[in-house]
Amino acid sequence: MPSSVDKLALFIDGASLHAASKTLGFEIDFKRLLNEYESRSNLVRAYYYTVMIEDRESSSIKPLIDWLDYNGFEVVSKQAKEFDDGEGRRKIKRSMNVEIAVDALELSNHIDHIVLFSGDGDFRPLVEAVQRRGVHVTVVSPLSMISDELRRQADVFIDLLELKSSIERDPSQHLPPRRSR
Repeated sequence: MPSSVDKLALFIDGASLHAASKTLGFEIDFKRLLNEYESRSNLVRAYYYTVMIEDRESSSIKPLIDWLDYNGFEVVSKQAKEFDDGEGRRKIKRSMNVEIAVDALELSNHIDHIVLFSGDGDFRPLVEAVQRRGVHVTVVSPLSMISDELRRQADVFIDLLELKSSIERDPSQHLPPRRSR
C-alpha cells in the first residue's frame, strides 16, 4: 500500500473490476474502497471508467454511476461503439484503455503513486511509461485474471482477494445515500 505522504490516484477499469469481483463472488463497496485509500495516502483523484451500452445496460449501471459521481469519484464514460466483424456478426467495442492511459500519463507529473484496478496486459506499456517518470504503480486484480506481463511490470501486485475484507459490500445493503458535494 502507498504511504500516507504519497500523492495517489486510483484508475478503475469498471468492466474489469466488475468481472473480477463477480468471478470472486463479492460486490465492491466503493465507499469502503475510497476510504481504504484515503486513510493510507493523500488521494488526489479516483477515476472510474465505464462504457455505456444504449438501452440495455444504461438503466442497470446508471444508479452506480450517479452515486460514484456524487461521492468522490471522477466518472469517465462513453457510449459503446458497434461494428461488423467482417463476417456479418455485430460486435461491441467496450474498451476504455485509451482514456485510462491518457489520464494516467497526464496526471503522472503530479502524483507519486498510481493504483490500477485492471489485469489487462495492454496496460503494461502505460505502467512502464509512468514508472519512467518516477511514479510507483500498484496493480490490483485477481491473480487468475491478470496478464503475467502486467503483473511483472508493476512495482506492487495486489490480488483483489487480499482487499476483499476491506472493500466488500455487505450483501444486505444497497448503494449508500448520496452525500452533498
